Amino acid sequence: MFNFFRTQAKNYTDLSNEDFKKGMTAPEAVIIDVRTAGEFHSGKIKGARNIDLMSPGFMGQIQNLPKDKKYYIYCRSGNRSGQACDIMSQLGFENTYNLAGGIMSWPYEIV
Repeated sequence: MFNFFRTQAKNYTDLSNEDFKKGMTAPEAVIIDVRTAGEFHSGKIKGARNIDLMSPGFMGQIQNLPKDKKYYIYCRSGNRSGQACDIMSQLGFENTYNLAGGIMSWPYEIV
């Protein structure tokens, strides 16, 4: 019948701080911060672009992104960015990477 406890396979990769930092330096890498504008302006990873997961325009902005890039996505704790990766994979993005632990666990420079 119904299997409510079945877990869906993740179509994105959770990365450690080190792997995220290494990957985001690739030429085809795009860094996306899915926090609110206020959170974004309080400190971000250098080179990140802000697309707020909770904003009404999120889907429109994501759908306009090229699918041939590698997307490195983060939020405060890794939860919202995981949701964003999930949404993006459903839209056909194949290379989405979530910063496990979010920016709270980021030991590197924040600008």
